[in-house]
Amino acid sequence: MQIYEELVARGLIAQVTDENEIRDLINNGKAVFYIGFDPTADSLHVGHFMALCLMKRLQMAGNKPIALIGGGTAMIGDPSGRTDMRQMMTKETIQHNCDCFKKQMSRFIDFSDGKALMVNNADWLLSLNYVELLREVGACFSVNNMLRAECYKQRMEKGLSFLEFNYMIMQSYDFYSLYQRCGCNMQFGGDDQWSNMLGGTELIRKKLGKDAYAMTITLLLNSEGKKMGKTQKGAVWLDPGKTSPYEFYQYWRNVDDADVLKCLRMLTFLPLEEIETMAAWQGSELNKAKEILAFELTRLVHGDDEAQKAQQTAKALFAGGADSENMPATEITKADLTDGAIALIDVMVKAGLIKSKGEGRRLIDQGGVSVNDVKVTDAFAALTAADFEKGYAVIKKGKKVFHKIILA
Repeated sequence: MQIYEELVARGLIAQVTDENEIRDLINNGKAVFYIGFDPTADSLHVGHFMALCLMKRLQMAGNKPIALIGGGTAMIGDPSGRTDMRQMMTKETIQHNCDCFKKQMSRFIDFSDGKALMVNNADWLLSLNYVELLREVGACFSVNNMLRAECYKQRMEKGLSFLEFNYMIMQSYDFYSLYQRCGCNMQFGGDDQWSNMLGGTELIRKKLGKDAYAMTITLLLNSEGKKMGKTQKGAVWLDPGKTSPYEFYQYWRNVDDADVLKCLRMLTFLPLEEIETMAAWQGSELNKAKEILAFELTRLVHGDDEAQKAQQTAKALFAGGADSENMPATEITKADLTDGAIALIDVMVKAGLIKSKGEGRRLIDQGGVSVNDVKVTDAFAALTAADFEKGYAVIKKGKKVFHKIILA
């Protein structure tokens, strides 16, 4: 099975501009392709993870990736999939975020000896003269077509600023520039970027008379149709300082039964034949599949050692052990204790285990919370100094979520 057919079998491809040409390019290692990453935070997250895995797969098949850091487009912000305008960032913040991205991407992509490129669109976008840009590419874009694009239609009711309206032109200009600078003949991206990507292929055709291609990646959605990679505490980050390897492992260990095989196909590098044997697994075997998924993805992001630690910690906790070294933790101080105690519900809110006290009371009433392996049944229970005998207390939410509360 060649790489294009494998991408189809793994359910990774959503839309393509010319399937025959794209198949030929990537199957024969002739694709010079780019994926854009807007540096809106100081870490990549699970939403970027599938794109990084795709870049790795295609590079392994002999194709050349270009990681485009959107230092220029981040000055405006992409309206795709949003109901509000992105917060404006300073140049210094954007540069810091770009530097963080470079370090993380190097875990996935081999940038040695020209095997891949990392470029920043600030290098050409920030020096553009607006009147010259209008003269060069303005006539290539139909406002009627732009307004029909899904990325803009979603924002029309609440208001689409002229600032954001320019995003398609800027992203298209990126493709146009990379085609001329680096011989980039293909763009990949999330399925919500389809309209922007078509803008780039059209700009290259109209300005240069050349063909370029676009392919979108299936969005990573759960069985309920919601984007994966979110928890009660927010995004699942690739930076271990923002989401610990244990938390990262636990996120994938806890995916719904209906999502585990899809995630194994789309995100891991396990052979498809091996994954398909898991399709008949049920009960405890399905839990084993989740453990394989969690280990493989944690190993990809954080390395073998951290994946082993996370797996050992999870197994020890599920077996009732006390190994809490790699457990996610929240720190409180003695000053937080009133008369030597603090409400359990307050601690759970602080730790991000619940969104509200009402949710916490219902959870406790249903027997879903324990402290140091002792089930709590009183919704007004408090943690006292005795619960911190080891310097910390372990809260267990449901059957799967463990959290360490450290008394500093």
